[in-house]
Amino acid sequence: MEAGVAPHPVFDSIRPWLDRLAVSDWPTLDALNALAEEAQVRTASGKPVRFVPPAPADPYYEVHLYDTGCVATRARNWHDFFNALVWLAYPRTKATINALHARQIPLEGGKRGRLRDLLTIFDEGGAIVRCADEELRRMIREFRWRELFWECRERVLRSMQIVVVGHAVLEKALAPWPGIACKAMFIGVEDDADACAARWLSAHGSPQELAALPVFGYPGWLAESSRAEFYGDTRYFRAFRSS
Repeated sequence: MEAGVAPHPVFDSIRPWLDRLAVSDWPTLDALNALAEEAQVRTASGKPVRFVPPAPADPYYEVHLYDTGCVATRARNWHDFFNALVWLAYPRTKATINALHARQIPLEGGKRGRLRDLLTIFDEGGAIVRCADEELRRMIREFRWRELFWECRERVLRSMQIVVVGHAVLEKALAPWPGIACKAMFIGVEDDADACAARWLSAHGSPQELAALPVFGYPGWLAESSRAEFYGDTRYFRAFRSS
């Protein structure tokens, strides 16, 4: 693996597992599976999660995973590597996403519904925002980016933590830039992120219930965030638009 993955705060969500795999080359599937076995990672159906080489494409990937516990994982592939680490770090969340997919697929008649859109968006691009300050939460929902990240930056640093769990966003963060965004849910500061995310996903059904969040606006996550002008760039910090 390349050096330099772990230091950025965007990877804090999976840092304990990154640290255990801090080697000079890519970790093997055996190494990932040893960690999954140690942590007793299971699907909601009770199957041990195991990372395996991809087989011929299965049109019902989520159902196959639910039934077998097998997570197709390509060699030397960042996207699949981060997916595996999120399984290790947030097993209840990932198991819930998989179980809800597997439950919905037979009910959809080939037409994908809003719940599965929500699950996919969160799986690929989700974040959990730890914050008890309702005013800061409201600034996110209302796209008040300059006020949030610049005018209230000390309050944000003190009261808000962004936990990135979307494996596609983690892959993009290898080359961070201001346009990387997540879809976020909110929890309390002391809440268990994995348990809360699993409960939240079980209780909601539309992508619109997630909040858009340009995560690299968080103070200090990019060098540009030290300038007020950074938050005036509407390519990345857009105003709210009603649909």
